[in-house]
Amino acid sequence: MFLDASAVVAIIDREPGYESLLERIHGSPTRLHFSPVSRFEAIFALARILAGKHRSATPQEVDNVAALVDGFFAQVGAHHLDLTAAISLGAQQAAQTYGRCVGHPAALNLGDCFAHACAKATGVGLIYKGEDFGKTDMAAVPM
Repeated sequence: MFLDASAVVAIIDREPGYESLLERIHGSPTRLHFSPVSRFEAIFALARILAGKHRSATPQEVDNVAALVDGFFAQVGAHHLDLTAAISLGAQQAAQTYGRCVGHPAALNLGDCFAHACAKATGVGLIYKGEDFGKTDMAAVPM
């Protein structure tokens, strides 16, 4: 399974429903993966949450959050997936089909498009929070 940043953020921030995401991770029938994009997106989303609405995150806070995210990936046994030209092309195709830029109801953003492409490239499903991927062809992938 590919770990989308939304799932990582929900689990680390203990958002409502995070337990079911953890169950899916621990029950995954396939190897877990993450990419540089999903790592980056999770780190900066969590840094924004930590900083709150009225200030910016400090470089030290970002470093602390990065260590937390990396620790989470290590704890669940997720493997780093290098981005390739084929994955980049897959992300472009996801944006052209399901992206916010083309007005698709899924409204995938850049991170979502890369998560979609990574899951496709590895032949696995996605672990995510939200409804965006449910409006794509990934909804039919066994999870």
